[in-house]
Amino acid sequence: MTNPRRNGLTSVADQSEDELGGAGSVLWRQRADHADLDALMHAYDAEPDADARGRIVAEFGERALRHAFAEETVLFPAYRRHLPGDDDELTAHIEGDHQQVNELLQDLQRADPASPGYDARVRRAFEVVRHDAHDEEDDLLPRLQQVADVGELRAIGAAWEAARRASPTRPHPKVPRRPPGNVVAGAGLAVSDRVKDAVDAALPVGSARRAVGRGALAVTAAAVVVAAVRRSLRDGRAGRRR
Repeated sequence: MTNPRRNGLTSVADQSEDELGGAGSVLWRQRADHADLDALMHAYDAEPDADARGRIVAEFGERALRHAFAEETVLFPAYRRHLPGDDDELTAHIEGDHQQVNELLQDLQRADPASPGYDARVRRAFEVVRHDAHDEEDDLLPRLQQVADVGELRAIGAAWEAARRASPTRPHPKVPRRPPGNVVAGAGLAVSDRVKDAVDAALPVGSARRAVGRGALAVTAAAVVVAAVRRSLRDGRAGRRR
C-alpha cells in the first residue's frame, strides 16, 4: 500500500512518532487523520444497511472536508513558503482533487443512500481521498520534513489543528481553494454550517419546527460571533493601553 522510497524520500507512513516530530507535528496529525478517514471507508465497506452507510458517508464527508480545509489554509501555504523554488504542481493537483471531492460530497448530501449510483459516487470520493493521502504521505510531507525543523513542524501542526476545528463542515465547491479567499469565506461558512448541523441533529427534516429552529439557531450563532468580535476589539484596546 505504501511507497516508502518515492523520489528518494521516506514516507511518513513508515516513520515512528518521534521521527515525525511527536504527536503535535503536522506530519503526525496528517497521518493520524488519514488513518481515521481510512477507518471510515472500511466501515462503509463492511456496512450492509443503506441508512447506516449514509450516516458513515456524512461523517466521512465532514472529516474529509475539515482535513482539506486545514491543508489548504495552513499546510499547503507552509509547504510553498518552505520550498519556494519547488514546482507548485503537487499542491495544485491535490487542490484540484479537493474540488472534485467537494462536488461529489455535495451531490451525495442530496442523494438517497439506497438510490442507484450512490455507491459509485461514494467510491469515487474514496478513491480520490486515498490517492491524495498517498501523495501527501509519500511526497509532500517528506519534502517538508527535509526543510522544516521539529519546532516548525509542531507550529504548523498547531495551526493546522486550529484551522481543522474552525473549518466549515459541509461541501462548498464554489469557495476558492487558496488563501485569502478560502480563509475569508470559511469564517462565515463555518458559522452557517454549524447552524445547519444543529438543526439536522435536533429537528426532523420536513417538520414545521425545522424552519423556526434554524432561524432561532442562526440568531444565536450570530450573537456568539458578535460577542467574540466585541471581546477581541476590547482586548485589543486594553493591550494598546498597557
